[in-house]
Amino acid sequence: MSKKLKIIHIASEVAPYSKTGGLADVARSLPKALNRLGHEVRIITPLYGQVIDKKKNNLRLLFKDVTVVLNSAEAIKVNYWQAYLMPGLPVYFIENKKYFSKHKRLYGSSRENARFLVFNIAALKLISLLKFPADIIHCHDWQTGLIPYFLKTDFRYSKTLKNAKTIFTIHNLIFQLGHNWWEVPAAKKDYGRTRIPHLSDPDLENINFAKRAILSADIINTVSEQYREEIMTKKFGQDLHRILQNRQERLFGIINGIDYNAYNPQSDKGLAKRYGYETILGKKDNKKVLQKKFGLPINSEVPVFCTTSRVTFQKGFELIIELSPQLMRLDAQFIIIGAGDKTYLSALQKISKKYPKKLIVVPSHEQNQKYETLVYAGADFFLLPSNHEPCGINQLIAMRYGCVPIVREIGGLYDTVENFSPAGKRGTGFTFKQEDEFALFAAIIRALENYKNKSLWSSLVKRIMKQSNSWEIPAKKYLELYKRVLK
Repeated sequence: MSKKLKIIHIASEVAPYSKTGGLADVARSLPKALNRLGHEVRIITPLYGQVIDKKKNNLRLLFKDVTVVLNSAEAIKVNYWQAYLMPGLPVYFIENKKYFSKHKRLYGSSRENARFLVFNIAALKLISLLKFPADIIHCHDWQTGLIPYFLKTDFRYSKTLKNAKTIFTIHNLIFQLGHNWWEVPAAKKDYGRTRIPHLSDPDLENINFAKRAILSADIINTVSEQYREEIMTKKFGQDLHRILQNRQERLFGIINGIDYNAYNPQSDKGLAKRYGYETILGKKDNKKVLQKKFGLPINSEVPVFCTTSRVTFQKGFELIIELSPQLMRLDAQFIIIGAGDKTYLSALQKISKKYPKKLIVVPSHEQNQKYETLVYAGADFFLLPSNHEPCGINQLIAMRYGCVPIVREIGGLYDTVENFSPAGKRGTGFTFKQEDEFALFAAIIRALENYKNKSLWSSLVKRIMKQSNSWEIPAKKYLELYKRVLK
């Protein structure tokens, strides 16, 4: 079956228009890869009025003041805008000022479920308006979780949508609805089968979008094979492990890729000097510029560690903070860039004040995006001791720039980073199993010892830069899933 498929991706964020994390990268890169493979692809996402500049992004108004009926008693008006991610790949934006243009941030309202309920129904309405008879509607993470449910209920008689199959991708199971699922009182928990409350009903905020998607989607997948296994256990299943076990014949794991055009050290304009695996000395020039930019002592021989991610418990920052007295004694420099948990950030900034020539902390998401690739190009090690990690994209980007990962053997990190063995001259990074600072410190010391051996080190850097982590392979695996569900 090699027919051209009609595929719609629906996501709450899509780079370069809106982004808080890896979801936005996937929602950009996977559709592009599928488009390159010859399929007809569309993307639908909210228009965050204070984040997305219509003029700068060449948005044009497609449908104005469309009435979207939410239920028997409520309707709202939305506008639909269109842009192109690449030739032949349109992105549609749903505009409603009340729900998507009030704040500069993408998430964090007290009525998050109401916002994304509106988004889900407006997205389905748009597919009907476009008369696009989708074969596959690919829903990304909880914010799109009611779409599989609605296709089985309220929209089951839609002419345009009646043959569409749904796939629900779990990017991170911790996020299931607009606030922490574990804070919902037992009596208010959503069992996934009742009617959706009206916008005016406060009970709407306890509807579990992810749970409903898992119960209703034709196929469920997550973003690494290891994470697929983990979420069926009590430890990682976030209270949904039983329903995932019940549907495990429909549950798959496909590791994410990265866009090799967007991340390419040979053509990256953000670098001081471009380089490839044959010219890895270019990393030294980038290191000097990086050290200068952040006010660190300039020395190309000193190992530089970087972490570019959300500063949260999930990413292992507790371990980094506990280990800081030992880390600050090392002959090394550390750069941490990313927004997140204020408690962790203030602890890190305190350490940075004490050791300004050792540790730089930039608590900003914008700066993360601005300097991300320069940081990977100039740093020697990428540190991510995650507590859990569905896939992780940063380690893949780091490897593309010859920045060696030090990670915990969990989720997608386990699937993408092979522990280095100097004897066998194989492996792509330094890994550890236990969730404690001693195991992490042992991995860091091991990495530093190998760093001293220049020829061994340069062969490791070349090896990780030659790895193939592009979207081409995962995109083909997704096509297999689509075909499987269409059969």
